[in-house]
Amino acid sequence: MTSGDSNTIQNHAAFIWSVADLLRGDYKQSEYGKVILPLTVLRRLDCVLEPTKQAVLDRAAQLAGRNHNLDPILQKEAGEQFYNTSRFDFATLVAAPDDLADNLKHYVASFSTSARDVLDKFDFTTQIDRLDRSKLLYLVMSKFAEVDLHPDKVSNLEMGYLYEELIRKFSELSNETAGEHFTPREVIRLMVNLLFIEDTDLLTKPGIVKTIYDGACGTGGMLSVAEDRLRELNPAASLEVYGQELNAETYAICRSDMMLKGQDATNIAYGNSFSEDGHPGLKVDYSIQNPPFGVEWKKVADAVKDEHNDRGLAGRFGAGLPRINDGSFLFLQNAISKMKPVADGGSRVAIVFNGSPLFTGAAGSGESEIRRWIIENDWLEAVVALPDQLFYNTGISTYFWIVTNRKAPERRGKVQLVDARKCFVKMRKSLGEKRKQVSDNQIADIVRAYGDFNEVDGGDAADSDPKPSVKVFPNEAFGFLRITVERPLRLRWEVTDEGVEALRADKKFAKLTEDDQNSIIADLGHSIGAHATDEALRDLARTALKRADIKGKPYENAIVDAFAIRDPDADPVTDSKGNVQPDPDLRDNENVPLPAMSVTYEADVDARLGTIEYRSAIDDYITAEVHPYVPDAWVDHDKTKIGYEIPLTRHFYTYTPPRALEEIDAEIKQLESEIQELLAEVTE
Repeated sequence: MTSGDSNTIQNHAAFIWSVADLLRGDYKQSEYGKVILPLTVLRRLDCVLEPTKQAVLDRAAQLAGRNHNLDPILQKEAGEQFYNTSRFDFATLVAAPDDLADNLKHYVASFSTSARDVLDKFDFTTQIDRLDRSKLLYLVMSKFAEVDLHPDKVSNLEMGYLYEELIRKFSELSNETAGEHFTPREVIRLMVNLLFIEDTDLLTKPGIVKTIYDGACGTGGMLSVAEDRLRELNPAASLEVYGQELNAETYAICRSDMMLKGQDATNIAYGNSFSEDGHPGLKVDYSIQNPPFGVEWKKVADAVKDEHNDRGLAGRFGAGLPRINDGSFLFLQNAISKMKPVADGGSRVAIVFNGSPLFTGAAGSGESEIRRWIIENDWLEAVVALPDQLFYNTGISTYFWIVTNRKAPERRGKVQLVDARKCFVKMRKSLGEKRKQVSDNQIADIVRAYGDFNEVDGGDAADSDPKPSVKVFPNEAFGFLRITVERPLRLRWEVTDEGVEALRADKKFAKLTEDDQNSIIADLGHSIGAHATDEALRDLARTALKRADIKGKPYENAIVDAFAIRDPDADPVTDSKGNVQPDPDLRDNENVPLPAMSVTYEADVDARLGTIEYRSAIDDYITAEVHPYVPDAWVDHDKTKIGYEIPLTRHFYTYTPPRALEEIDAEIKQLESEIQELLAEVTE
């Protein structure tokens, strides 16, 4: 965005924002957006239709009373996908203040269906009545009539920025999350460049037509930037956009923006992407998304779980379900479901996540299984780590995931990690939590490093011009075997006072009458201090129970357990078949790297876990890493699970040794000397 563009946006935003001052007192600050946003959209539509207004009215009058569909005819006359058949516009509305409320309602109702759907989502009629009752309607409308939002004055790109700037301001006032609605444009430009990076030659072909989808499209910023970028590459190219948005107001803004740009606004669906997929069966060339971070999906859990259980991998969520408090992976699975088959050209997906999807979830959990599904299908092309404090609503670190089913030959079977966390410039003035931005030169550096696909060390963050660092790993490097390591249960039995107290506290034993308890304990008391084997103690227990006329194996086991003492020098305990019993207190888990072999995704991995390669990997690990310290340990193979995680930070970690003690000591002495000098000056 140029400085001129920025000034235009800031000037218009400031003017429109000044209208909010008129609402003070009658509206809460958190309610300003209910008036300002729909009026901004309405004024934009009014300015766009102004040049053809009279022609549309004349044509509508000629066609009055005819029975056929007038939409195509009047749309052609208006030169837009929408039109208005009211004789009013903003100028004539404010010229008749006494009838302003009724005339404005008539004006809104006279828009074509597609435009009226946008305004209906704002519930603007309610605000017209409220403004009229508060004697504010004329003041607000006359202010908006002064601002010129015609495309000749404010471009579509600038209008998108203007919408987002207003949303950001209103969100701050209402303590809402502005970042749920839009993404910084330099972040989108970087995403779009990475999304298109493999297709530059393809996208420059004459007359090329491509499709793109955003399942959490907000105000449509990502779709707009993608469209602009494609036109930069090829002015004759066409990008058909599809999206879905849950928030009514941002949906309305997105849809109106698409109408003004000549896109098919009906491709923007309203509703929840998980439970009400607005584009079932859609297959697109590209998908780009910035879903809200860490948002729970409890409200749509039934619909998601039903699709997961009923359709499995034939549906969108068959690979697994993430934790209920973070639906990030549901957005990615939804996007993957809309990838074209490889035979039809395949697809590419770019999505923004926080750090959680990289590693959250143990082996076998929903998140780990989703990562396994993506990586073992060889769909994960790259993960790009971004600087923190890039987004308006959060200062946390964020990551791009680039997913595709049509990797270039040299990328197949591999995942590229790009560390661009040090590639930023600090902003002179922060916007919410956004204190950093990625410059155009840094975007070019990141895209170049991504496209080169070579491992490179980009230098230290303290460097004057740090570059991104890149590493490339085989797919299996991100997988591991989660094994359960058992050690034998070693017990000796000794009748002690502590054991007696433990027996009294046992829930099963406590069910006996007090007399029976005392009788049994009295019999056992004769053996205080005596050592016994398991079987010998059972004989004592059976004898004591018989004298008290008590029957039942649970009571016998309670007595044996109460007097059992763990002893590392005792013999292992075995069951009736001679099998050594594991000690739950000594049970441990280890992560074993997967064997270096490529695999194809399969939902059931039992057969794979039984192969020689996988068993050998476990055995070799135990021999090298466990048996030197605990030679009696073994692995319970029935509990082994495959997990996947992407420890990006660990792969780029650089050890920084602590400063030498001599250096620290010298610095302390220097500080002490300075303090003494200051004290001397005070006491003189």
